[in-house]
Amino acid sequence: MSDADLEEIRKARLAQLRQQGGQGSGAASAESAGPDESRSREAEARQAILSQILLPEAADRLGRIRLVKESRAMDIENRLIMLARTGQLRQKVTEEQLKDLLGAVSEQEEKTQKKIVVQRRGGWDDDDDLLDL
Repeated sequence: MSDADLEEIRKARLAQLRQQGGQGSGAASAESAGPDESRSREAEARQAILSQILLPEAADRLGRIRLVKESRAMDIENRLIMLARTGQLRQKVTEEQLKDLLGAVSEQEEKTQKKIVVQRRGGWDDDDDLLDL
């Protein structure tokens, strides 16, 4: 990501903070603006940031992921936005980089998922007893 892209992201975020600051604190602005309006502004801000940090192919793939699993797409978007805000992205994210990020997220989910193990007890329904007759 170039310095110009980072500067655009900073300007967009600064404008967003100024707009929120002009309406009062975060909780007060959400109440005065209405929940639908604040959600739409937040969605617009997210889309603006994502359009600046994703190549068109990566944005298209993320859109297809959203159609299949909304929660996974939101998780990926949150990670990308966090990386952009902390300055860890040096260039726009390619489709291959997005695939790598998806792979890392799925591996992390596999590690955190709890597995259910069923242990069956023998004894009362043992068919081997019939063979002894």
